[in-house]
Amino acid sequence: MQPFDYVRATSVADAMRAVEAAGPGTRLLAGGTTLYDLMKLGVETPDHVVDINGLRVLETIDTSQPGELAFGALARMSDVAADPVIMRDYPALSESLWRAASQQLRNMASVGGNLLQRTRCAYFRNGPPFACNKRASGSGCAAKEGIDRGHALFGGSEACIAVYPGDWAVALVAFDAQLDVEGPRGPRSLPVEALHIPPGATPDVETTLAPGEIIVRIRVPKTALGRASTYHKIRDRESYAFALVSVAAALRMEGDTVAEARLALGGVATRPWRAREAEATLVGRPFTPDTAREAGEAAFAGARPGRMNGFKVELGIRAVADALSIARERN
Repeated sequence: MQPFDYVRATSVADAMRAVEAAGPGTRLLAGGTTLYDLMKLGVETPDHVVDINGLRVLETIDTSQPGELAFGALARMSDVAADPVIMRDYPALSESLWRAASQQLRNMASVGGNLLQRTRCAYFRNGPPFACNKRASGSGCAAKEGIDRGHALFGGSEACIAVYPGDWAVALVAFDAQLDVEGPRGPRSLPVEALHIPPGATPDVETTLAPGEIIVRIRVPKTALGRASTYHKIRDRESYAFALVSVAAALRMEGDTVAEARLALGGVATRPWRAREAEATLVGRPFTPDTAREAGEAAFAGARPGRMNGFKVELGIRAVADALSIARERN
């Protein structure tokens, strides 16, 4: 790890001033579970690090407001996952955190920082001699001709097929969550779904955050869909592994008929992937194993598998059907 300057911020405004003063390439330190990892690998080499862990105002978990849940960006993953209101009323949110990382990592990692974790693509993390446009723009993509078993079915480009690795963001996208950010040009809000951008020709640019902007809050609209929801994650081993396929699913039933449906996919796309066409196949129809399977087929209709990851299509179809069945049982 190369030497770097370290500043501990005392307020959000102080953090923004420190980032602006240090200049481009400065990194914010929240839980550090991704940043330090990548600095040790030499993938991240910041000259300046601004530590925001002292900003207690960003650690709040507020489930008391009538219209929405609100999580400060520095709330710890384990605290949000274990919150009794979240576990009871929004099991998909809780489960997406419980099934991410190890207990030690969840105790340290923040829900804001988790949204910004970077891909687990081995060609990105392991460095030369492997080319990676996300790590070094214009260098190429070794995964295109390499081992692409874990890579994307959706949202890829000629420059990059790396999968977005997170679980929490997938569940948030299913519930139309919003982000509040503060930056040099003032505060603004944006949908979580608009945070991550497809790789296109510039996969090194991963989010729509402007230079110096800091995520301060995550807000989730309260909805009756919450209680009948689940986060279903398929991985190579049960403990501490990233998703081969994951599904955030929620249903609101009127009798035996689906009144509303939410579906978002993880582990299969370059960003958290909302499956709206699949949702539409369910609404207004009785819920049956056949309609659940149809929704899965609709969710993966546009998949573009590579040489080694075609198995994810059928796996994903079944994962969607299983997730919907779990959500149906919770109505």
